[in-house]
Amino acid sequence: MKFADNVVVWFEIPVSDMTRAVAFYETVFATKLKQETCQSTDFPMAVFDAPDQAVHGALIAYDGFSPSDQGSLVYLNAGEDLSLPLSRVEQAGGKVTVQKTLISPEIGYMALFIDSEGNRVGLHSLK
Repeated sequence: MKFADNVVVWFEIPVSDMTRAVAFYETVFATKLKQETCQSTDFPMAVFDAPDQAVHGALIAYDGFSPSDQGSLVYLNAGEDLSLPLSRVEQAGGKVTVQKTLISPEIGYMALFIDSEGNRVGLHSLK
């Protein structure tokens, strides 16, 4: 699959406090985010790790970009079973709003949470 074949090519999750948000996502996903400065805006960002041909995205903090639980909804890949990252949401400072729910046997499962910044975010896994 070529990168251009993806419907989504990049995503940004707005944050108010980059340090708090990075700690939240690193705890929930048991990973490290790459912190850098966005070249086009000169604002801080933290990029999620993904294979070269995968869709990438980042936490980003810049004026006019506010966390929200009412706008677009991004579903993050939760690995093999979303139960594990979902179990870390509240200890990391977030709130689970929809528990693990079967979409269909072919599509898998989803869950929703509010992150440390107030964003509504989804999780997806096949199991």
